[in-house]
Amino acid sequence: MAEGRVLVTGASGFVGPHVVAALSKAGWSLRLAARRPMPSPEGIETVVVGDLAERIDWSEVLRGIDHVVHMAGLAHAGPGLDEALYRRINTEATLELARAATAAGVRRFVYLSSIKALSGVFDGPPLAEDAPPAPTDVYGRSKWAAEQGLAALGLDWVALRPVLIYGPGVKANMAALLKLAQSPLPLPLGGLKAPRSLLAVENLADAILFALSPACPARQSYTVADREPISVAEMLAAMRAGLGRGAGLLPVPEAWLRLVARLAGREETFFKLAGSLVARPERLLRAGWRPPAETQAALARLAASARAG
Repeated sequence: MAEGRVLVTGASGFVGPHVVAALSKAGWSLRLAARRPMPSPEGIETVVVGDLAERIDWSEVLRGIDHVVHMAGLAHAGPGLDEALYRRINTEATLELARAATAAGVRRFVYLSSIKALSGVFDGPPLAEDAPPAPTDVYGRSKWAAEQGLAALGLDWVALRPVLIYGPGVKANMAALLKLAQSPLPLPLGGLKAPRSLLAVENLADAILFALSPACPARQSYTVADREPISVAEMLAAMRAGLGRGAGLLPVPEAWLRLVARLAGREETFFKLAGSLVARPERLLRAGWRPPAETQAALARLAASARAG
C-alpha cells in the first residue's frame, strides 16, 4: 500500500483518468489540480488553480503534498500556435510548479514530457535514450526546455517521455486506425511492415507508479513505450482480432501507398501513421519496470471496448 499524498495536474482528458485510477488503486491519497471545476472520483480532493498560461500561487495547493505528478500542458496541436505559448505553458509553468514543490519539501516530481523532446524524426533509426536531444518542433522544444530546467533544480525529478499513446478515448491518428479496423472491408495495408513503438495507456499509468517508487532512479529522463514495437499491419490485425475477425489485409506494397499519399497531399500524415519510430524503454526496464500490458492484447481490448461503447 502506497503512503503519502500526490498532487496530480492534467487529470482530465484522455490520459488523466487512467492515471488517477491507477494511483488511487495503488493506495495513494490524491489531490487533483484542475483548470476549472470538474467532477472527481469519490474520496479524491480537487482544487481549481486556473490556467497555466497565467502565473499560479502553488503554495497552498502543495501544502501536505509528498509527490507531484505533472501531466498538464499544451498538447501537440500542429502548426498555428505561437511558440511563446508552448514555452509559457509547457516550460515556464512546469518550472514554476517545480520550484514551488522544492520550497514545499516535495520528495519527488514526476513530469510527463514527450518522446518529441528527444527527436521528431520519422523513418529513422531507433532512438537511443542517451542521444543528444534534437527536438524538431515547438512542442518538442518546450518539453526539452522543461527537462533542462528541472535538471538545474535541487529536486528529485523524473521525466517520462512517452511515445504514441493508445487506449479507450484515444483520438487523432490512432482513432483513425481504429475506425479502419472496424471497417468490414479488406484493407490494402498489409504491406505496412515498418516497426513503430506504441504505449498502452495502462502501461503509462504503471510507469508513473514506478517513477514514484524508490526503485526508479531520480534526476533523469526515461523513454516510456510498450516492450516491443509493432507494425501498422500488426496493429490492424490485433484490433480486428479484438472484434472477432480475421486480419483481412491485402499486401499492397508500401511504396505504392506512399505514392498515393503523396499525390493526395497526405504524405506527412502517412509518415506519422506508417513511418518507423522505434524508442525502447531500456532505462526503465533496467531499473526494474515491467509493463503489465502486451501490445497486441491491449489493442484487441481497445477495439472490443470501442465496439461495446
